[in-house]
Amino acid sequence: MSTSDTRSEAASGKLCTPARMGATGAPRWSAAAVMALFELPFNDLLHRAHETHRANFDPNSVQLSTLVSIKTGGCPEDCGYCPQAARYHTGVADEDMLSREEVVAAARAARANGATRFCMGAAWRGPKERDLAPVLDMIREVRALGLETCATLGLLREGQAEALKAAGLDYYNHNIDTAPAFYGEIITTRTQDDRLATLERVRRAGIKVCCGGIVGMGEERSTRAALIAQLASMNPYPDSVPINHLVRVPGTPLAGTPALDPLEFVRTIACARIAMPKAMVRLSAGRQEMSDAVQALCFFAGANSIFHGEKLLTTGNPGAERDRSLFARLGLTTMAAPRGAPRG
Repeated sequence: MSTSDTRSEAASGKLCTPARMGATGAPRWSAAAVMALFELPFNDLLHRAHETHRANFDPNSVQLSTLVSIKTGGCPEDCGYCPQAARYHTGVADEDMLSREEVVAAARAARANGATRFCMGAAWRGPKERDLAPVLDMIREVRALGLETCATLGLLREGQAEALKAAGLDYYNHNIDTAPAFYGEIITTRTQDDRLATLERVRRAGIKVCCGGIVGMGEERSTRAALIAQLASMNPYPDSVPINHLVRVPGTPLAGTPALDPLEFVRTIACARIAMPKAMVRLSAGRQEMSDAVQALCFFAGANSIFHGEKLLTTGNPGAERDRSLFARLGLTTMAAPRGAPRG
């Protein structure tokens, strides 16, 4: 077979397909199959990713989410990328939890800027019961504004996911961060199995799963492929998949990590889209450092959600005006809220 024939079959998907089927009939991707996607010529990969995206979504519509830190700093974990870990000297203070009024005001502002999902994050290993009660009130208030609700609160114990569901939580974010073989290089204070157990509790409670990872942490391309394969082989795969580009925060162990090639990040977005065709693929941390051209390629490759607002927990993010300008230049529109909840 000639090189041109091989590339043609690769672009059409004949050489880059899931290795097996899961119990529900959904494709289960192997790391080798995703690696084959990564190694396609760039134009062939983007062509296949965009076709997949267009078959499942409006290719010119992007969902806006806003992420607010309701409890900042003081986390006991040792995640090598995180400025909120108490053991690192990053200038992030251990702060009290925001009041319900402050969170609701932030949610109103997010809605006014076009966000349809409001995510609340807390720097905990996991919430204690006394911590959870005020968060449940926040969820009820934010949902009453007509926004989808999302929370990222760390590891959940039995019964906590059910309480979140009863309060009206739509999504729970809990990233697996990286592939299993690389996980111990980034975090030692909790295992990936701990994270998977929380995700299972979330699924059992009937909450939608938001789960992705971080790239640019010094991993190999094969690690990125294994990460995408693991996410895509979840049963079911996550409803939302945030792909984070490492923000190299001074004071964290990963501060000196060499920068990832921006086109490799675009490849990661494309592979996520192909492997998880019906998921919302979100450009998350690191977008402030991306050029408009790189973001445009990401949208073409299948990203259809962004975090919108000037801050992501403790790191910077493009402002609303910059995003509106970029969307106007690209002819992109924003998705409407998915339901007609009260808008107080």
